[in-house]
Amino acid sequence: MFKKKFEQGCMLVLGGAKSGKSSFALNACNSLDRERIFLATAQALDQEMEERIRRHQAERGSGWRTIEEPLKVAETIGSLDREDTVILLDCLTLWLNNLYMEHGEDQEAIDKAIEDLARQLAEIRGAVVVVSNEVGMGIVPDNQLSRTYRDTAGYMNQRIARLAVKVVAVLAGLPLVLKDA
Repeated sequence: MFKKKFEQGCMLVLGGAKSGKSSFALNACNSLDRERIFLATAQALDQEMEERIRRHQAERGSGWRTIEEPLKVAETIGSLDREDTVILLDCLTLWLNNLYMEHGEDQEAIDKAIEDLARQLAEIRGAVVVVSNEVGMGIVPDNQLSRTYRDTAGYMNQRIARLAVKVVAVLAGLPLVLKDA
C-alpha cells in the first residue's frame, strides 16, 4: 500500500463519518514498536458522546496512554513528541469545533491555532497520525457559521496535507493513498 512503512513524521488520515479512518489510523500506530499516545480532542458533552468515547477506548486496548486535550493540541504534541513515540490525534474536526466554541467568530485566533499546529507537526521527531473528517463533499450548509466551519476545515486539512509525509483517504473502510513521500 505504501512505498515504505510509515515510521516518522506526520500522516494525515481523512474520511467521512464512520468511514473507517480511526480504525485505519489505530492500525498504523499499532504497527510501530513505540510508546503509543492517544490525543483525544472530543469532549463528552452528552450521553451519546460518552458512549462513543468508551467504545473508542475499548477498541484501543491497554497499550495506549490517553491524553484528553480539547484545545491546546499543538502544545500537547510538543510536550509528548519524542523519537520513540507515536501520537494518534483524533480528531482535527472535533478540535476545530472546540476552537469555534472557545473563540466564537474570532477567525484570527482559530487560524493562529491551526498554524501553530502545522508548525508543530512540521517539526515532529517521532510519528504523529492525524485523523480528520472530510466535510467538503456534501451539500452547501444553509447558514454562514456552518459554511465558515466547512471552509476552515477544508483549509486546515489542506495545510496539514501539505506538510504530511503520508496522506490517506479512507472510504467504506478502504484506504486510498493520496500522498506517500
